[in-house]
Amino acid sequence: MRRIRLVRFFLNRFFRTRRVLRMLRGAPAWMMPALCAAAETADKSAEKIAVFPTTPYHQYIVYESLAIFWIAILGLVVIIRMKLREIERIQKLGIEEEDPNAPLLR
Repeated sequence: MRRIRLVRFFLNRFFRTRRVLRMLRGAPAWMMPALCAAAETADKSAEKIAVFPTTPYHQYIVYESLAIFWIAILGLVVIIRMKLREIERIQKLGIEEEDPNAPLLR
């Protein structure tokens, strides 16, 4: 409760009137339509941006990059699967368990 009183005291001291608080609270509501209207007018005058390359050479580079990416992803999946199988094999052998009769290395 003490913290709430301190915050309330600060706000009341910093903002003397409730009108300022109301204006600050409502500012984003009246600013949003102005920003949206500006964005709509800017889109009408701008040209369309090409997302996919139009020349065959650049298309080939994009497809080649995608193929290399997916081959790498599949390779990582295979490596992770191999490692998991190796961990399961070691756990079945019981190597990680401590042997009470093993000699101590000093």
